Parts: sequence; structure tokens; C-alpha cells
Amino acid sequence: QVQLVESGGGLVQSGGSLRLSCAASGGTFSSYAMGWFRQAPGREREFVAGIKWTGKRLYYADSVKGRATIYRDNAKNTVYLQMNSLKHEDTAVYYCAADPDGLGSGAGAYDHWGQGTQVTVSS
Repeated sequence: QVQLVESGGGLVQSGGSLRLSCAASGGTFSSYAMGWFRQAPGREREFVAGIKWTGKRLYYADSVKGRATIYRDNAKNTVYLQMNSLKHEDTAVYYCAADPDGLGSGAGAYDHWGQGTQVTVSS
């Protein structure tokens, strides 16, 4: 099965930037739609961004649109989430997920999940 490992999280001040990475192995990464989700304390897990395997379809949650960019490097089996102008409300554990046959939307059937990486934005 597909294994996903996130990295790039950490502590950043409000207004700062981070780039999250998700490395995939054990599957055909280039054919997967990929998504980023996050979960903050006391909240349900929410969709952040997604990308189809072709990279031609992109989806963003309203809360991050204009501040986040999802992109992928299929040659490296890696998907990235660039986050700029970070806000305290962005504090959460961020997860990447793979949908073997999807568009990369929040409604996709994401069957594989990483362990998460913590993003903490100080106010």
C-alpha cells in the first residue's frame, strides 16, 4: 500500500511561511490525486488543498485560498503545500492523503494518510 510521510512543519510567527512536503512510496504516485488536510484541537479534520495527478485541477479551502499553493513533483513522488501569510488559525496538524482515482477535491475518496506534521503559528 501507499506510504505517506509529511515533513516541513514547525513553529512560525504570524505572517511567516512554511513549505510542507509529503513523500510517497509503495504506489504509483503519478496516478494519485493528492490532498492536504488539517486538524486543530477541538475541530474536525478539514480539507485544505488538493491536486489531481495531472496537476491541472487545483482545489483550495476558502480559508487558505490566496495564501496556499499546492503543487507536485511526480518525478520525486512528492506533493508540497506552500503556506504564506500564516495566521494563528492555521495552527493544526497537517496531513497529506492519496486518492488513487480522484480529482483532488475535498470530496475525494482519500484512502491513504500520512502521520501528520505539526504547524504552530504564534500570534
